[in-house]
Amino acid sequence: MESPAINLDSDLIAGLSFVHFSAGRMMNMPTSAKIAESIQRSSWIRKMFEEGARLKKEHGAQNVFDFSLGNPNLDPREDFRNAIVRAASDHTPGIHGYMPNAGLPEVRVAVAKKIREDEGVDIAENMIVMTCGAGGALNVVLKTILNPGDEVIVPKPFFVEYVFYVDNHGGKAVMVPTCDDFSLDINAIEAAFTPKTAAVLINSPNNPTGKVYSGVEIAELTKVLERKSTEIGRPVVLISDEPYRGITYDGVVVPSILKAYSNSISVTSFSKDLSIPGERLGYIAMSPRMENPTLTMDGLVLANRILGFVNAPALMQRAVKDSLRNLVDVSVYKRRRDRLYGAIKDFGYDCVKPQGAFYLFPKSPIQDDVGFTALLQKKLILTVPGTGFGGPGYFRIAYCVSDETIEGSLKGFQEAFVEARA
Repeated sequence: MESPAINLDSDLIAGLSFVHFSAGRMMNMPTSAKIAESIQRSSWIRKMFEEGARLKKEHGAQNVFDFSLGNPNLDPREDFRNAIVRAASDHTPGIHGYMPNAGLPEVRVAVAKKIREDEGVDIAENMIVMTCGAGGALNVVLKTILNPGDEVIVPKPFFVEYVFYVDNHGGKAVMVPTCDDFSLDINAIEAAFTPKTAAVLINSPNNPTGKVYSGVEIAELTKVLERKSTEIGRPVVLISDEPYRGITYDGVVVPSILKAYSNSISVTSFSKDLSIPGERLGYIAMSPRMENPTLTMDGLVLANRILGFVNAPALMQRAVKDSLRNLVDVSVYKRRRDRLYGAIKDFGYDCVKPQGAFYLFPKSPIQDDVGFTALLQKKLILTVPGTGFGGPGYFRIAYCVSDETIEGSLKGFQEAFVEARA
């Protein structure tokens, strides 16, 4: 039977129409046409999160099951909170003055030591730049390596803001498909190369799928990168966005790209594994085998300054220095993954079991993923259409929520599946 047509809630339509209407009016205001257009294409995640706020006000927060935003609901560990207090209580003269743009030297030493221990890479502190989160780190990297018109290959589904980050620095994001289980399609990546390709950007563990790219996949990818770098006549950089590196399950290990490929850069943040997304702290780690490493590192440091970041937040750097292994209890996320994944599979959803991060990315029971998330919305369940991640026909569930939210949502997930298939 043909799937029924499902309409977005009228209030949501009105809200989205307002975004488009406002963007149109901005053309006659001191806002660039480019930003006005970007507003219209901007994140589904925020749109659904804002819709959740409306529904909570109307129905009561306890009756709305919001899986829209990847905002970790676990608090930082007590020892990390104590580290913040100690850092704030330090009255050393001059402690609040300017620092090197790459970050506090003692923090970079600690980060490099952790990478050496965890990834087996002979990296020193002069290969580390502390940044304003992973988003800041990616912008610094792209500012450093891209010439106008350069292309960055990105496997999809992908984190929604990559397109904007690449565009910020005059580049073009080139999206390529992944395999049915969201593993890398090496042939598709290789076919996407052109003389303008400057980088490949991967995200592992992946947002929105929870996929961790295996060592075999990374090895195959590096062979392509080495071959294509020779053909193009410039080193193609492999960038790995890794804010979920510390959140994996079932013994899965995230391979080190710094170890696998010479012209590689990893970026990360402490937002997810230390559970401090509002503090905006992360770092860039550059392979010590990078071609012309001194020039590239000088470029990263300069970009950190001229993009306006100047340096990463000082207080959080001092707090993190002795807390790099104070991860939140990942077993809590695993328990929630297992509960929600098992339930929706029992209901009939087709879903690849995530190996890391805290997202499920099931197939929509109907082709129209936007329509299906609207149906879930009528059950007071907020999820995000896969269309927003370059994955139409899927939808994302962020299970970094309370157990009560998961349990309360199950009836609605089951009813929505049955109604969509009727």
